[in-house]
Amino acid sequence: MGGEGTDRVVFHLDCNKFFASVECLHRPEIREFPVAVGGSVEKRHGIVLTANQIAAKCGVKTAEPIWQAKAKCPDLIVVPPNYPLYVRFSGLVKAICADYTDKVESFGLDESWLDVTDNVKDIRQGELLANKIRERVKEELGITVSVGVSWNKVFSKLGSDYKKPDAVTLFSRENYREKIFPLPCRDLLYVGPATEKKLLSRGIFTIGDIAEAGPDALCSFLGKNGYMLYAFAAGLEDSPVKDVLHQRGVKSVGNSVTAPRDLISCEDVKLTFSVLGETVARRLRDQGLRAKKLGISVRDSRLNTFTRQTCLDLPTSSADTLIANAMKLFCADMTEPFKVRSIGICAYELCSADLSVQFDMFGEVKRNERAEKLEKTVDILKYRFGNDCVKRASMLSDIKLTDFDPYEDHKVHPEGWFKL
Repeated sequence: MGGEGTDRVVFHLDCNKFFASVECLHRPEIREFPVAVGGSVEKRHGIVLTANQIAAKCGVKTAEPIWQAKAKCPDLIVVPPNYPLYVRFSGLVKAICADYTDKVESFGLDESWLDVTDNVKDIRQGELLANKIRERVKEELGITVSVGVSWNKVFSKLGSDYKKPDAVTLFSRENYREKIFPLPCRDLLYVGPATEKKLLSRGIFTIGDIAEAGPDALCSFLGKNGYMLYAFAAGLEDSPVKDVLHQRGVKSVGNSVTAPRDLISCEDVKLTFSVLGETVARRLRDQGLRAKKLGISVRDSRLNTFTRQTCLDLPTSSADTLIANAMKLFCADMTEPFKVRSIGICAYELCSADLSVQFDMFGEVKRNERAEKLEKTVDILKYRFGNDCVKRASMLSDIKLTDFDPYEDHKVHPEGWFKL
């Protein structure tokens, strides 16, 4: 095994300004302008998902409102997200990584960990390999990556953030105290604003301060997370990089919403399910999946909640099918009058859209395929002209109720890679 002594050699690869970089690659006409990928400019809502380097120099930041970004940078070009394109590029980056190791663990579309311990003699040779991968991605795909190199996942992620764009940073046993310990505590993985506030209130300002505080002191005000943060800061984190065969696939696709007012009729519920159902179906199609089962969640104005589920007649990514089945589940339990505060749809027991389905005597399979084909055509229009370019006529009956976009606002939050 390679590495210094018994150490592993772990990379964290982060695609720089990923969504914006891919958009600029595919749209040469906007490359020299400030560009952000985000929500609707016309409605002045939504947030910046990512911005290119030119926009960043104007002060545009990820997660800030579009209107605020436009105030900073009036010439900002805002383009809607094209997730299928990003998924394809994400796969291309991971394919390059797979040329060097089968231990490639995704952390969102634009980030991955690699364990190359068995492929290099030591961590210094690992740094050379990281540069080779960085150059390949730039030359073959036209986007840049930053790579952190260390002996564990947390420090390698710190490394990929340390120097951007298009850079490699090595955190070794010899230099990590000098380079990592002075960094602000918020730079450590899983230190969010609330945790940072607690740390600062106790005079803990840097990652080095966290390591020096020790687990007992940290647990006294952070609970069991104190052990985790201490291990992270002290370089003791040792979770494995999962290989391709052991990574957890997508188990379900769902969206829910708290309505702007109580839903008081079946028509209200159907309108809301229509927005949610279209989003869930579109996300299934983005990932080349169909669902065999559907579930709903309902919370009333008294905060009482129930969930229901059903098996679908055949695997589908059709919004019409999801919406119809969601309404059947809802109407089986709820009758007017009612006051519903929030509802959700979840598609699960997923399978590949390429999976063969036996044709039936009644033409259901054929109808489902036609519906999916039509909805895929609408997807293309929405990717090109924005999510509001095509709408169901029924949604116009109550704009206030249907004027939300769970597809655009959906965020993927990766789960922790180990259990405490």
